[in-house]
Amino acid sequence: MQRSKVIKDQRSVLNTDAFDKRRFKELFEMSDELQKVRAEGILPTMEPLLSDVWASLYKMKPRILIGEIDAVLKSNQTLIKRVMSDEQFENFRRFTRLDDLSAAICTVKFGEKINEWLDDSQQQDEELGMLLNAIREQLPGKQSEEIEEVENGPLQELERAALELDEKLQLTFETNGDRFLQALDEAKEETIRIKESLISLMGGLSAGKGAADLKNIPLRNQLSLAEKIATDPKMQQIAEWAGRFKQIAQNKQKLNYTAAMERRDVTLGNELERLLPMELALYTHPAVRNEFLRRYAEGEIMQYEQKKREQLGKGPIVICLDQSGSMKLLDNQSKGFVLALLAIAKKQRRDLCVVLFSTSIQSFTYEKGKITAPELIRLVRTYLGGGTDFKLPLNETLKVINKSRFKQADVIFITDGEDELSEAFLNEFNQKKREKKFNVLSLVIGNHTDVTEYFSDKVLHVTNFDEEGSFAAFEI
Repeated sequence: MQRSKVIKDQRSVLNTDAFDKRRFKELFEMSDELQKVRAEGILPTMEPLLSDVWASLYKMKPRILIGEIDAVLKSNQTLIKRVMSDEQFENFRRFTRLDDLSAAICTVKFGEKINEWLDDSQQQDEELGMLLNAIREQLPGKQSEEIEEVENGPLQELERAALELDEKLQLTFETNGDRFLQALDEAKEETIRIKESLISLMGGLSAGKGAADLKNIPLRNQLSLAEKIATDPKMQQIAEWAGRFKQIAQNKQKLNYTAAMERRDVTLGNELERLLPMELALYTHPAVRNEFLRRYAEGEIMQYEQKKREQLGKGPIVICLDQSGSMKLLDNQSKGFVLALLAIAKKQRRDLCVVLFSTSIQSFTYEKGKITAPELIRLVRTYLGGGTDFKLPLNETLKVINKSRFKQADVIFITDGEDELSEAFLNEFNQKKREKKFNVLSLVIGNHTDVTEYFSDKVLHVTNFDEEGSFAAFEI
């Protein structure tokens, strides 16, 4: 009996090196979805195919090997050639090149589409299905980790079947190749959408820094969250809301920063927005305009000196979010809203506590506004349901503020419900509010509760979170 030449170090049809193989193996062990794609693989050589797909996306200069390769890998070579020959592929690689996360996400998506395309093709072509089955029967297990040896038949028979499969696959591309390329385009779009959603969920307020924020998160957690986003429409919707609300919060914070700046003196520079009126007059006069331009180029025009007003250390942000049954339709919006507030807390390095309440409570605390991927998944997937009890979250708010190093705090109370609070409780709560010097902003969904007036400094009535009135919360 002869043995196959398909050994561990020859499982690639690309110019992969030891680093590429080791890195893919690490990613494969981290990713449940990569393992799932392999387990569902139509081809018995699905794992080496996934490794090559990843390398084609990740490497600076991937290249298909020239010369003979083992017959068992011929089908992989044909598929990789088709992937890399797509005229849009090189442009897309700018998104995945040297990016572990993007390349891994796209490998999953390409793998899923390849499986779907092969499955559809073999259902339409009985001969293709028979050839695939013949290869599976002669290889040592459909998804062997290391395809090293074959002893259950002559090598020539295995090679003949593999070559026949490859020829059939090439014919299939001639008749159904457009659908294959269309599927790859869908995979690219899904990859970009997942990465953008991940940035929306985990990124801060600073524009253009989302990818940098992700690098502070362990890659394993990035992959886990990306895979949850890919398979959970709720998380995708929350990510969309979070991205929208963070943009609004960023603009609100910029306005706050500008308002907090004051003109204290005159200095030299070349910032036109701080130009003294007398300098502007010099620019408009033809006789001295060139002299003005010279001083501008050298940073010697007179301008206002701006300094940020000194601010005392702020205390925590506490968000009391109603999770009664009537709030269920707004749950995705509300979670995106909370994530925007969390980004503000992170920027201001303030502790933030989310108190979810109905007739019970769950409390989540994030020191200095930092949240991990597992914590984010837990927060967005938690929904209590049930009735409404205001006393529970208000008592929890006092506990949180008592633990804080500072007296000042911002409390945002969000509800669409009614409840009754005793006069004694309200008096005690308001007394604590004066002692601790914290403010309560209430967002009331609808116009049906007057109770919030008794413990709030300001009450805003809105119909949902995507309304101008609710954005006042982003000014904290």
